[in-house]
Amino acid sequence: MPIKLPSNLPAFDVLTREGVMVMDEDMAARQDIRPLRIALLNLMPKKIQTENQFARLIGATPLQIELSLLRMTDHQTRNTAAEHMESFYRPVSEAWDEKFDGLIITGAPIEHMPFEEVTYWDELKRVMDWTQSNVFSTFGVCWGGMAMINHFHGVKKHLLEHKAFGCFRHKNLVPSSPYLRGFSDECVMPVSRWTEMRQDEVDQHPDLVTLLASDEVGPCLIEDARHRALYVFNHFEYDSDTLKQEYDRDVAAGTPINVPCNYYPDDDPTRKPTNRWRSHAHLLYGNWINEIYQGTPFDLEEIGKG
Repeated sequence: MPIKLPSNLPAFDVLTREGVMVMDEDMAARQDIRPLRIALLNLMPKKIQTENQFARLIGATPLQIELSLLRMTDHQTRNTAAEHMESFYRPVSEAWDEKFDGLIITGAPIEHMPFEEVTYWDELKRVMDWTQSNVFSTFGVCWGGMAMINHFHGVKKHLLEHKAFGCFRHKNLVPSSPYLRGFSDECVMPVSRWTEMRQDEVDQHPDLVTLLASDEVGPCLIEDARHRALYVFNHFEYDSDTLKQEYDRDVAAGTPINVPCNYYPDDDPTRKPTNRWRSHAHLLYGNWINEIYQGTPFDLEEIGKG
């Protein structure tokens, strides 16, 4: 089954060319089925690239998905055309009375800042509290996941001396988890961050279960059943060339940066990088969508009750 997108959203044509099943509003209306309502709170500067990445993953399941694009109310992006934002995004303040089966909160390039100094931190805290009554399951990604685990549990993020940058092996710690159904004992995932969460601090909270972790870059995927949430600190959603784009950007700007490790063949940035995480990315997000489908009420208004 397809993901429902506006026919003039750039992701519609991108995913269609890739063979992902996509439908517009008219086609969806002819199907006698309730689509899952998934919202994307997009905090990344490159909005269109991020839309494509997440739509690709959640649109690959056998279920009909209705994707809603949300932004912080007063934060203005400088990297995406105002026309695109006006056409496809709503401020989150317009969604307080709505309910969603799922919500993805993306990362944001502000990890050096204390949470309390982020201009939209107060509204984001309201969003995270709102998920407990209006969202069946929430997926916090990178900084978004760090913000959620800090808000709900007080787990701190710590600055790294050197950027964790490259593709790192992660261990499957809970193979019986429905979110890891089909996962290998190990998987490779792109990492690009200047901060970390520490496993010993996560372990102080019995409600938190670490599902994936790396000996090199620490905990990665954490389940928070009490808050109906998953937190992932790395980037399964990345395209094959996303780390290359970040590396090339820093090199061009003269910013000190290491070649992303285990990414280019033989760590040679003149060679085409190899994608070794795509299948596990689809598994994780497909499993998340399936768990939502299995548990969410048919009547959206029942979300958050009991």
